[in-house]
Amino acid sequence: MQVLDAHALMAYLEKESGYEKVRDVFTAAAEKDRNLLMTAVNWGEVYYIVTREYDYHKAEDVALMIQGLPIDIVPVDLELAKEAAMLKTAHKMSYADCFAVALAKKKKAELVTGDKEFRTVEKEIKINWIF
Repeated sequence: MQVLDAHALMAYLEKESGYEKVRDVFTAAAEKDRNLLMTAVNWGEVYYIVTREYDYHKAEDVALMIQGLPIDIVPVDLELAKEAAMLKTAHKMSYADCFAVALAKKKKAELVTGDKEFRTVEKEIKINWIF
């Protein structure tokens, strides 16, 4: 099982460094009929980045495109929010990134990212670096 963070999805969407690795992760997930997981918070991070860099209409187009990818969006509950909060107190990471880590921990999953901020949790979760 794998968890996707916003950085990895943005790299894929904008064909930035690591794009090919993310594409390969999507291909493998589709072939195994095993979707990746992403928290609603991290999905929202992608949405706001696209809105900020482009506009609302582009963000809506991207949201529709994401629906066609092998990703299950996981709602945030109090348990996940609490774990993210505890991670935030222990690590210098953005709060949104803490949700990706919390989900990876909860599901005992590998986190797919290229965000170096996650180096602080390498001993807590397995990371599939896209760079």
